[in-house]
Amino acid sequence: MSTKVSIQGYEGSFHQVAAQLFYGKQVEVITCATFRDVIKIASNKKESDGGVMAIENSIAGSILPNYNLLQKSNLRIAGEIYLQIKQNLLINPGVKLEDIKEVHSHTMALQQCYDFLDKYKWKLVETDDTALSAKHVHQHKSKHIAAIASKLAAELYGLQIIAPNIHTMKNNYTRFLMLQRDDIFVPMENADKASVTFHTDHSRGSLAKVLTKISEGGINLSKLQSFPIPGSDFKYAFHADMEFDTLNQFENVIEKIRPLTESIKIYGTYKRGSLPKSLR
Repeated sequence: MSTKVSIQGYEGSFHQVAAQLFYGKQVEVITCATFRDVIKIASNKKESDGGVMAIENSIAGSILPNYNLLQKSNLRIAGEIYLQIKQNLLINPGVKLEDIKEVHSHTMALQQCYDFLDKYKWKLVETDDTALSAKHVHQHKSKHIAAIASKLAAELYGLQIIAPNIHTMKNNYTRFLMLQRDDIFVPMENADKASVTFHTDHSRGSLAKVLTKISEGGINLSKLQSFPIPGSDFKYAFHADMEFDTLNQFENVIEKIRPLTESIKIYGTYKRGSLPKSLR
């Protein structure tokens, strides 16, 4: 039986590409319109085995609402994928470059490809999703409309890539989290990364004390993201991604910082994703 996970977007989206890289080509996806729906379905054992959710991008930065969704859920992080976002110009078979009059895609994808698109006098049409644009080009058998989407979208909808890698910024990566319910989550024995959220009493130097203990424990803090605590008067919680050599090292540090925090939650210990050389 194949794994079934919820993703944001349509079949052929970059979320599905990330899911396939982690779980394998056979993974089934449940497409969702919003990240809220991704979390809801991922949390329901009758509907899925988990979910895949983007959490940050090397250009746009953190997706803050997704940190809040993660915090409110009971999901655990089982792994991560760093995916290079490669945009391609897709057309129906037989269509030529000179036949194109319109290009459809999500607004962010269009923006990522302006240097290429500016060479032509095409009408640019913003849509809800890159993969959905590819699907519509296929369904309508259009000879004058192209879509900007992933290679997977081209494969799924029988489209041809008339111009590959048309994005301007080649160093564009998105980090995706692989989420599982607590009842099926199994910590990896060779885990070397963990995601934790905590908050202190907000007294002077309280955060510095926590960070000092993390540093003294030999742990690399690869991410520290603050976000407001709902209902508080400008008090903040912190999401920390910690990289370590052994689980014992991580557990020792957690025991040392626990007395310095008012609340601490471990989302999961997992294997560090393969980080592109350009991001190291």
